Amino acid sequence: MSEGSKGSSLAFGQVVIGPPGSGKTTYCHGMQEFLGRIGRKVTVVNLDPANETMPYQCAVDIAKLITLPDVMDNLKLGPNGGLIYCMEYLEANFDWLQEKLAAFRGHYYLFDCPGQVELYTHHNALKNVFAQLAKWNFRLAAVHLVDSHYCTDPGKFISVLCTSLSTMLHVELPHVNVLSKMDLIEQYGKLAFNLDYYTEVLDLSYLVDHLASDPFFRNYRRLNEKLVEVIEDYSLVSFVPLNIQDKESMRQVMQAVDKANGYSFGDQEHHSLEALMSAAVGADFHFTSTLAVQEKYVQSQDKAVEEEVMDL
Repeated sequence: MSEGSKGSSLAFGQVVIGPPGSGKTTYCHGMQEFLGRIGRKVTVVNLDPANETMPYQCAVDIAKLITLPDVMDNLKLGPNGGLIYCMEYLEANFDWLQEKLAAFRGHYYLFDCPGQVELYTHHNALKNVFAQLAKWNFRLAAVHLVDSHYCTDPGKFISVLCTSLSTMLHVELPHVNVLSKMDLIEQYGKLAFNLDYYTEVLDLSYLVDHLASDPFFRNYRRLNEKLVEVIEDYSLVSFVPLNIQDKESMRQVMQAVDKANGYSFGDQEHHSLEALMSAAVGADFHFTSTLAVQEKYVQSQDKAVEEEVMDL
């Protein structure tokens, strides 16, 4: 896997990015188990120097090179400045990363990345790390996780759309945006529209109109209209819903990522996937599909409306 080597075999994988609390580490754990069950050899690489508890089997850990607490203590930096320093230090020590990855040739890679949004929207350190991996014949897709609770607030959802678009343009990798924690969506509150409106990012003018009903946002209607125009002009942002406990949901995300990075699995993996999807419910997965979650959510909302009408 030497730099500039044209004849070395391709390596495929995912860089898992997103804001803090979006479920990146949980996703890496779940995807490692799911891919392992269909016969894919998976290596998880932790690139988050602040990640101290990892539920997955970590093959390469940036903590062996640098940790955020050490940087903050020794350089008197805050958490944001410390993370930027750590990523710049990783960028300056590509040889360490190359040596560690070389031990896992032929594997499929999951890169668990830090949760600082600035690293994906305008800072270049991680972008340069991804570019270096491409020079080593890695074919990567960026999996950008966003907590589905942002769907319950139209203002926050527009902000998420802007962040997702900015990340897609800056990172410069094939991109899959994921709405995570779909199994918890009904706990977050009432949605203004159906779930497919948010996943497919349909006509956003309805979202602007909904915001205008709020006295606070009414004064910013023109700004929201311009932000929506930018998002729709690029026409790049859409989301794949994810319930990490649902095999069908995991399969859909896996297929979207495989399509993005060009990974093609053989007959054995295909047969293993079919066997896994047809297996009886096990302890690790639940068959509450995303569609079932949506139907349950809609039914609960309809029931709440009926009860309000009865009270009147």
